[in-house]
Amino acid sequence: QLVESGGGSVQAGGSLRLSCAASGFTVSRICMGWFRQVPGKEREGVASVNKDGATTYADSVKGRFTISRDGVENSLNLQMDGLLPEDTAVYYCAALFGTSRCHSGRVTYSNEGRGTQVTVSS
Repeated sequence: QLVESGGGSVQAGGSLRLSCAASGFTVSRICMGWFRQVPGKEREGVASVNKDGATTYADSVKGRFTISRDGVENSLNLQMDGLLPEDTAVYYCAALFGTSRCHSGRVTYSNEGRGTQVTVSS
């Protein structure tokens, strides 16, 4: 199970930190990622971290977002700085089991949370 938290509304240039609590598996042993979706549009991969700790980011968020894992809390985090209005979306935490490629562009995973809304105003 994956449960996201930390979404909200901020002005452009602000920051938010999303967290995703995982249960039933260990986040540091598999591929984990974040993707986002605007109603009526396709999913967009945001960031990923594989079991070895290697991270990848979509070009649109590179340098502004940071994905990380907390082994103690068994959680996945997404620090979002320099937020832009185009970052407005529902953000989903996701887990990938198996050996499929782990990368930021992935939008289909084995498990995903219910999402948390992020709204950035100009």
